[in-house]
Amino acid sequence: MPSDYRLSPAVTARVVGLVVVSIALLMLLTTLLVAFLDLHSLVLTVPLVLGLAVLVGAAVVHQRRGWVVRLSDEGYRVQWVRGAGVAAARWKDVEDAVTTEVAGSPVLVLRLRDGRTTTIPVEMVAADRDSFARDVVEHLQRGQGLRPL
Repeated sequence: MPSDYRLSPAVTARVVGLVVVSIALLMLLTTLLVAFLDLHSLVLTVPLVLGLAVLVGAAVVHQRRGWVVRLSDEGYRVQWVRGAGVAAARWKDVEDAVTTEVAGSPVLVLRLRDGRTTTIPVEMVAADRDSFARDVVEHLQRGQGLRPL
């Protein structure tokens, strides 16, 4: 049974905050240009419409591709994680899954048989870290043909 794990609310809030601050800075810059260059006030509608389009576009992307980890019967796929390592692999290629800490943050590391790894920061996933790790291990065991005792 496939599982999708979406971006955590904290990460989503940071991204939305960056977008809103960027739009505000663009509006401030445009307002200053209008004031000092004596431009028509309608010029302010350009960054406003552009900012709204960016917000709507970000919402659509988040709705359609807002997942961080996708677990299927065949393997896994990771997106939106910079420095994750291997972005996708089959369960047959995974040697094991371990939890550890990197730079003080909890991560789940999927170690592949060829020595490469996938590192998933658990704080990016909108799920309890223990249930997420259990689900990954269950997918891994099923994908390798192991049955629970």
